[in-house]
Amino acid sequence: MTPPIDAVHSVNAVHSVNMNDVVGSHDLLLVTLDTLRYDVAQELAADGRIPNLARHLPGGVWERRHAPGSFTYASHQAMFAGFLPTPATPGPHPRLFAARFEGSETTATDTFVYDTPDLVSGLAAAGYRTVCIGGVGFFNKRGPLGSVLPGMFQESHWEPEFGVPSPTSFEAQVACAEQVVAGLPREQRLFLFVNVSALHQPNWFHLPGATRDAGDSRATHAAALEYVDRHMGRLFAAARSRRPCFAIVCSDHGTAYGEDGYSGHRIGHDVVWTVPYAHFFLDEAS
Repeated sequence: MTPPIDAVHSVNAVHSVNMNDVVGSHDLLLVTLDTLRYDVAQELAADGRIPNLARHLPGGVWERRHAPGSFTYASHQAMFAGFLPTPATPGPHPRLFAARFEGSETTATDTFVYDTPDLVSGLAAAGYRTVCIGGVGFFNKRGPLGSVLPGMFQESHWEPEFGVPSPTSFEAQVACAEQVVAGLPREQRLFLFVNVSALHQPNWFHLPGATRDAGDSRATHAAALEYVDRHMGRLFAAARSRRPCFAIVCSDHGTAYGEDGYSGHRIGHDVVWTVPYAHFFLDEAS
């Protein structure tokens, strides 16, 4: 189905976006689809299995990028410092966000430059309310390590229902996001970050007929992405409900399902380092 004309901007020139024009005028949404593989994401987009995401992808396809880390903690530390996944072509590649750093070769005139150690505090200094809705264990605030990443935000949320063992994790996260947005004064700018846990193992329960004994597979990973897509429209609707929103949707790293004998991530394999990425504008709801 063709999206309404007011629902999504043309993204033909989105890669040349000047973030100095965006920051301050738009709300910002960063969604990390934790552990999502590039090949699975691309196949599902091509097959029409993730329509809510695919309608926003330039040309209907994901951009192939390299992850800044091979597991959640390392990758998010880098992304929160402004080092989003890097285009998988020779660079240098100008960044959307960067801390002021002498000699940086990826800071350009269109880059939003901040004078704090990280993007989250940089956006807070620019007047944004910074909100984290966590997913995997590095965001659960149950101990010192799980408190580092959410502790960067002014407001953070995590419940067991958001975590990897929950078959309804993403819809619970979306409900939380809707409450966050509804509770903000209209004039307050928002930087909303959502770490989506559904792709991370265990994910077998997202595929009808799969069993715990059989475990996770590339097919259950794909089914988890289809589950996320079914609820992504609600998240996008909340993000654009107050003003236009600039959205970044990407994976933090991939994961192996037996390739070359490897399983999992935190390893230097191509299925781990290669991730899907997209950024685009969401117009304000009419």
